Amino acid sequence: MKFTVLYFASLRESLGLARETLELAHNVDSIGALRAVLAARGEAWQRLTPGHNVRAAVNQRIAGDDAPIAAGDEVAFFPPVTGG
Repeated sequence: MKFTVLYFASLRESLGLARETLELAHNVDSIGALRAVLAARGEAWQRLTPGHNVRAAVNQRIAGDDAPIAAGDEVAFFPPVTGG
């Protein structure tokens, strides 16, 4: 299964990556499963684990860890943003 992953703001800076195209096994079928695969990459990627304040979106819609992902989807991870 192939899809695009985007990283925004301080997350992009700490990972040194703005976007990537991933091809993963079909059992990586939710945001939570994707977070686990990415977090296994190492220390900087641990920000994607539960308990860290990083939100996700699938195809530009905010999504929880149980949200499904499918081939061709665009998944984005980003820290909460404040403004005024």
